[in-house]
Amino acid sequence: MISRFAPSTTGEAHPGTLLSALLVWLDARARGGRVLLRLEDLDTTRVKDAWAQQLRDACAWLGLDWDDVVIQSGQRAAHEAALDRLAASDRLYPCTCSRASRAGGRRAPDGGWAYDNTCRDRVLPTNGWRAALAAGAAIRTRLDDVHVALVDELGVDLSQTPARDLGDPVVVRRDGVIAYQLAVVVDDADAAITDVVRGRDIAPSTVTQVLLQRLLGLSTPRYRHHFLLLEPAATKLAKLHGSIPFTALRARHDGPALCGILAHAANLAPTPAAITPHALVARFDWATIPRTDRIARFDPERGLQIEGTDS
Repeated sequence: MISRFAPSTTGEAHPGTLLSALLVWLDARARGGRVLLRLEDLDTTRVKDAWAQQLRDACAWLGLDWDDVVIQSGQRAAHEAALDRLAASDRLYPCTCSRASRAGGRRAPDGGWAYDNTCRDRVLPTNGWRAALAAGAAIRTRLDDVHVALVDELGVDLSQTPARDLGDPVVVRRDGVIAYQLAVVVDDADAAITDVVRGRDIAPSTVTQVLLQRLLGLSTPRYRHHFLLLEPAATKLAKLHGSIPFTALRARHDGPALCGILAHAANLAPTPAAITPHALVARFDWATIPRTDRIARFDPERGLQIEGTDS
């Protein structure tokens, strides 16, 4: 059993980041597996080295350790090799559509606008996807028009026809950045990941990733999508927006105190009293983890408070 915690390095860690890290780590340690930290730093327009280091520091502060650390930007050769394989099987095409052109169309399961595969009949130039990219196009993968029935390990129904419901995914952005959907599939396979634990906000992407795995001849991990911590307005916490930043959490709590708050929110402890991740391993059980999202509030005097009840 090999799992991973794979945060993007696009802002400060927040309580939702640390909750996910804790659940990933506990799942692996309780099952005697390995767990790695993968720092997803491909989006050069948003990432910072300081945030990557802070994520490592925040996890150590919380009491988490890793069997390996992977820097995603170091995986470029593997990403390009996968693109070459997809091109060889005539699965790639150039796309010049913009996000603005999709606005007002069909809503996708992830809340964004679905892509109607407008450029699907286009072909790559004879010198390949790199030439199409140099000409200013994004690169998409032509998926099979099939329905995939999939339920994750927590009973979340992930079934979709992703080519229709979301549209063919971008695999290389116009600026040359390898897109998330391809990178995560290649990186999981490269690390022999058997189990993926992540937040429910990523669940709509899962079947697209399964189809990419099939096109590349890669195995499909087991998936679990856990509950989220939300802003009081019921939107998800986000590093990009500076939601309850780690610097504020560390100024008010120490690691065991914050671990206790997160453990209580996850029904792993009867009270939010200070505790370490290692002390939680023996009691970890997915059956106790709530299925409903929680509201996270932070006050400099009272610290982090997490609200919510199971349905």
